[in-house]
Amino acid sequence: MMQMSELAPYMWQPGWAAAWVVLALLTAQRLLELVYAQHNTKRLLARGATEHGRSHYPLMVGIHASFLLALWLSTPPDAPMLWPLLIVFALLQIARLWVLATLGPYWTTRIISSPDFPRISGGPYRLVRHPNYWVVTLEILTIPLIFGHVQIAALWTVLNFGILFIRIRTENVALARRERQKPVA
Repeated sequence: MMQMSELAPYMWQPGWAAAWVVLALLTAQRLLELVYAQHNTKRLLARGATEHGRSHYPLMVGIHASFLLALWLSTPPDAPMLWPLLIVFALLQIARLWVLATLGPYWTTRIISSPDFPRISGGPYRLVRHPNYWVVTLEILTIPLIFGHVQIAALWTVLNFGILFIRIRTENVALARRERQKPVA
């Protein structure tokens, strides 16, 4: 296992509260995404869509909120950061935006479905199933490691896998049901 001294060439310590700036940007991004998701959810439900997996949604929110809280409580404002992982995180944000742009008004943090909705197969969905979950999983692994928080990365990656196991199964059932309910042309 690598020692922190071996990582020194890859550490960036600007001497100001850069770590908290990164965490503040991450937190603001998540809050803005929740507002966008809530807007889309209300609009889709008003169009007759159905929510699936409502019972596990609070657990997912709790996992993500506690992840951010753990980062804030464990990271000093001037914490050194692994700059290569900052670059990985920036690339993940590009992937996240690609997912959001591809789903557009259908992007939510909940599982919302209707037979009238199109099956999205463009953008990152051409390459992998559930690309947003890939991005989130890699973020949960990467963000804590930027600050050297191996335990946070490990614990919340396991928690995330647990909720994704439930969530992906629920989403796949909703998608299959939607395909069966589609009107025949």
